Parts: sequence; structure tokens; C-alpha cells
Amino acid sequence: MTYLLTRAGLEDLPEMIEQEAMLFGADAWSPELMVEEVSHSFSYYLVARERGSEALAGYGGLRAAPSLADAGDIQTLATVADHRKKGVGRMLLRALLEEAHRRGAGDVFLEVRADNPVAQSLYGSEAFFVIDRRVGYYQPEGVDALVMRRRHQDSLAQGTPDHG
Repeated sequence: MTYLLTRAGLEDLPEMIEQEAMLFGADAWSPELMVEEVSHSFSYYLVARERGSEALAGYGGLRAAPSLADAGDIQTLATVADHRKKGVGRMLLRALLEEAHRRGAGDVFLEVRADNPVAQSLYGSEAFFVIDRRVGYYQPEGVDALVMRRRHQDSLAQGTPDHG
């Protein structure tokens, strides 16, 4: 399958909001927060669709200053259930990382649920490493978040990240 990435717009929000609720349940962002995120001047959100389909396959977002950013944050990364294990999440993540680099971000951060080994594996394979744990971060369940960082130079080296 071939997927196409496009910049998310306000017209994508109804489907993104619907998928957010289905994918994240109690952890889902509110519709108001999603509108705020997608429309923020420092945000860069992408949607993925299978070629020839209008249905959303996934979405992801980055927050970083439009230029001369010191760092960026992956705000969210979501893949619709029917499209998992097909490379959609990795494609979105890499595109967000390219944008972070274009904006000048040397470091990119994210939080991931401590009970989500699939996401942790994806991020680890893209040179992210754990730098902190936020106890009880995800509410209402009280699940810990792992804070992960990726340094731009780590992405250039094909080996182990420099954790220093």
C-alpha cells in the first residue's frame, strides 16, 4: 500500500477528532485542544491517507518554532487500527523529524506511555532514548510517561545514540 502525507487543515479535524477518541479513549485530547493544536502557528500536523482513499490512516503533529528552533516536541502520533504495521507511523514520524530539522531543532522530545512497548520500539528504532519518567502522567488511569529525546546528530550516525 502507498500512503500520502499532506499538511493537516481545519477540514481534517472532524475525522482526526473522531479517531482521537477511538484510539486513545480516556487519554484522548478534547476537540477544543485538537483545534488549538492544529491551528497554532508553531504546529506542523500531517495526515496520512492510503492512495486513492479519503479515509484517514493516521496523523501526527510537531510543535517547534517555525525557524531557529532549539528543540521540537512530537505532540501526537496516531495510526488507525486498520493501517497498523504498514509503516504509517514511521512515515509520519520521519516526516515530522524532517520538519523539525528544517526548523533548526537540534533535539526532538516526546512522551510515550510506559505501557506501550510498540510505540517505544518505533521511537527507539528512530534514535530516541529515554531521559526521564513522569509518574502518573496519563490520566485518569495514572499511567507513567517515558520522556524520550532524539538529537539531530544521532539521526546522522547509524549507530548508538550519544547519551552524554
